[in-house]
Amino acid sequence: MMRTLKRWKIRLLLIFAVVGPGFITANVDNDAGGILTYSQAGAVYGYSLLWTIIPTMIALIVVQEMASRMGAVTGKGLSDLIREEYGFRTTFFMMLALVVINFGNVLSEFAGIASSLELFQVSKYVSVPLAAAFVWLIVVKGSYKSVEKVFLLASFFYVAYIVAGVFAKPAWLDALVSTVTPPPRHVWSDSTYLYMTIGVVGTTIAPWMQFYLQASIVEKGVTARQYRASKVDVIFGCVFAIVVAWFIVVACAATLHHAGIKNIDNAAQAAVALKPLAGQYAYILFALGLFNASLFAASILPISTAYSVCEGLGFESGVSKKFREAPVFYWLYTILIVAGAGVILVPNLPYIKVILFSQVLNGIALPFVLIFMVLLINKPELMGKHVNTPFYNIVTWATTGILIVLTVAWFFTLRHA
Repeated sequence: MMRTLKRWKIRLLLIFAVVGPGFITANVDNDAGGILTYSQAGAVYGYSLLWTIIPTMIALIVVQEMASRMGAVTGKGLSDLIREEYGFRTTFFMMLALVVINFGNVLSEFAGIASSLELFQVSKYVSVPLAAAFVWLIVVKGSYKSVEKVFLLASFFYVAYIVAGVFAKPAWLDALVSTVTPPPRHVWSDSTYLYMTIGVVGTTIAPWMQFYLQASIVEKGVTARQYRASKVDVIFGCVFAIVVAWFIVVACAATLHHAGIKNIDNAAQAAVALKPLAGQYAYILFALGLFNASLFAASILPISTAYSVCEGLGFESGVSKKFREAPVFYWLYTILIVAGAGVILVPNLPYIKVILFSQVLNGIALPFVLIFMVLLINKPELMGKHVNTPFYNIVTWATTGILIVLTVAWFFTLRHA
């Protein structure tokens, strides 16, 4: 009995030692862009896009676990492996595309900070510079452990969306049935529906996530021996993130769609629209959740970009290093924050188009990242006995193929619109 208890105690301590990267990465993608995309999905299509949740969750778990496993086994980041295996030129163009896509995502985070605090009468000319200074300081002045603790704390605040979803009083049976029922055939000829479907998948499994997670696993020092505990972290984080996404769609479907409110210009507007329909508490929780998610992601996305670029191009990187030890890493992080915050302070910019298009770009770009991942993880010389199982390969190639087909179908419907 005592031995069993001791064994479980050791296992729990091991899990807590490696928990963080998987949970943080999965949940940070429920950011301002994600919240807006899920809100739009619920407001415009009601419960009819909920069918995407389960297959997306399976794909998210598989892809995140692959990134975690590669980091633990090889001790190298994803862009580092791509450069070593496929050359500098390929890596350079991939990093260039990633910077452009991620900058659009950074813009959406500062837009989320501005719009969420405007609900509490705080001007964006105050909130955005203060938020930018805060996220810069916690990373530049903190260690990996202190930064991770802040991020983990922020992750658990997403419970606010689950509570807001309950306050919205949805038709639970309809929502559950829609979650397990495929959509009717006619929707596939609707370019807006296809666009939104790509956006939902792209905002849930964004390309930057794989680069950030693998780099975090490496910096945290997780090894192949600790891989099982890291896998628990990844799965728990993915399931929690998907449950939050489901509740955001359900809350907006039960209130905004039901009331005929389908034009949402930003995620904060969804919170305002919820106020008379779901009550004061749902409104406050949705607004605070948006601020937390935006601030959280405004820290992570620039870090992810800096990790990816520096690893891919051979520069020193890592939040555990001092500014002088990794100047390119910290300067790129700083430039992304300053530029992102600065653009949001420009008046009358069409933020909604930038935010939604950035999420769709995630979905369009994701297949290219997945192809590199599945090719790398199946190399025995890199992974040894930790290569993919047939199930993992099927899920990854299926996700890649489906996203490519959806993208081609979307372009085809645009041409014939």
